[in-house]
Amino acid sequence: MLQIGPLLLDSPLLLAPIAGHCDLSFRILCREQGGVGLASTDLLNSRAILNGSAKTLELAATNDLDNPCGMQLYGNYEDPLPEAACWAIDHGAKLIDINMGCPVDKVAKKHGGSLLLRDCPSTMRLTERIVEAVRKHSGGRIPVTAKMRLGWDREHFVAPILARDLESIGIQAVTVHGRWTVQFFSGKADWERIGEVVAAVKSIPVIGNGDVTEPQHVIDLMRLTNCAGVMIGRGALRTPWIFRQALELLQMGDNPIPERVFAPSFLYKCQMIRRHIDLLTQFAPSERHALHTMRSRIAWYSKTMGPIKPLKEAIRTALSLAEMVSAIDSWIEMASEDQEIRHKVVGVGAEFLG
Repeated sequence: MLQIGPLLLDSPLLLAPIAGHCDLSFRILCREQGGVGLASTDLLNSRAILNGSAKTLELAATNDLDNPCGMQLYGNYEDPLPEAACWAIDHGAKLIDINMGCPVDKVAKKHGGSLLLRDCPSTMRLTERIVEAVRKHSGGRIPVTAKMRLGWDREHFVAPILARDLESIGIQAVTVHGRWTVQFFSGKADWERIGEVVAAVKSIPVIGNGDVTEPQHVIDLMRLTNCAGVMIGRGALRTPWIFRQALELLQMGDNPIPERVFAPSFLYKCQMIRRHIDLLTQFAPSERHALHTMRSRIAWYSKTMGPIKPLKEAIRTALSLAEMVSAIDSWIEMASEDQEIRHKVVGVGAEFLG
């Protein structure tokens, strides 16, 4: 479990607010695989929320299947972040996260994100206003957290001091992505620097993030840094079941046995794709949006499924969700028949069936 202020999570594993990827359908899909303690919305522009932007309201959508849900807000010192945080609470957020780490130019050079790492005194004043607004609006029920990078560049390693100071004004957890803003997503995440942030705070949990693409990486990151939890981003795009696998490893204790961890079959993966299409059918704002989303996701899923070019092409060229369903159902049928044959052969004494 992981305690973030008044919020107790069933798992210390969190789905990152991946821009352009963590829509409601995908968050529910990851939760259904198991092991997700908290999932967050895509990053939300504070002004767009309060202006009722249709696109931003779609990004903020949540429901009972998506619980507990965090909402990540971004903006700068002049933006209405405290008011947007109150809006998020009224619309289902169980945690408010302040984006201090997005390196993308349209965010970091104008509206916030990693920009907040360049003027820490102003960031502290802004955060204090958000924390106070959330405390009053929620009666202390909703924690406020921050997600940051190590700093803008190697000459400005601000994360330890900033995390310590944020704790002093009421931030109840910090997530640290182990890269500098100028790196974007290149190079390697510096997990040891995350450990320095852990050592700098007094009692709030620090959540490690960056280059976690395998279940064992969760174990390695927590052991190296002593962080209280791990946030997984891009690693979940190709393996939404990574949370379940990592949690099983954690539950094994000091001597985890990777071979005993859940390993999804080809049939399972096909069924998961089918479920993702079903969720998009139910929750995507339009069929066009659902089709676009699934066409991009099949490329991620195929990375773990071997030679499935015909399925990828069928998904990419489908003109309707019904066509996508028909395509994946054909593969589910083939995979089911193949699995049945394997079971029969093994049942009569075959030692191995490739």
